[in-house]
Amino acid sequence: MTSPLPTPVRPADPIDALLSAHGLRRTSGARLVLGWLLAHPDTSYTHAQLQAALISDSTEALDRVTLYRLIDRLTQVGLLLCRVDASRVRRYQAMPASVHAIPHFECQSCHRDSPLEGAFSGALKTSASDLEHAAQSALEALKALGYRGMSMDFAVRGVCADCAAVAPDARGMSA
Repeated sequence: MTSPLPTPVRPADPIDALLSAHGLRRTSGARLVLGWLLAHPDTSYTHAQLQAALISDSTEALDRVTLYRLIDRLTQVGLLLCRVDASRVRRYQAMPASVHAIPHFECQSCHRDSPLEGAFSGALKTSASDLEHAAQSALEALKALGYRGMSMDFAVRGVCADCAAVAPDARGMSA
């Protein structure tokens, strides 16, 4: 008599694992939103842009209210990063695992969001490290005073080199 072969263990879906680890239900909508944003980590999206992208990429449609609620839940548990741009529009992107208070550059044209850490050598790396240390010190001081649920954002906003190369500047000349 032979013993039955063990059933192979399926590796856990990383999106399901993230949702579960953060206390969220693993609904198809939550999986869709988080999965899509994780697949596009370098760009931040408005609610409308995200809804349009999800509609074009998926057979499952999320109504705008459901999407708002999902975005809100994912942001509250720290899986999404919500930033308000210079036009006071909320933009969302998957929260990079390494983000604490690392400065980033947000292109006002293509809305790509790039961490400045590692992007430049020398002084900027030192400055990024100093900013990270200052941010952590400030957060610890506020925590000691009883503040909770804090985050800090250092943003440099402008037009990235790629967009500047194709778009004329305000004087009508190429940048």
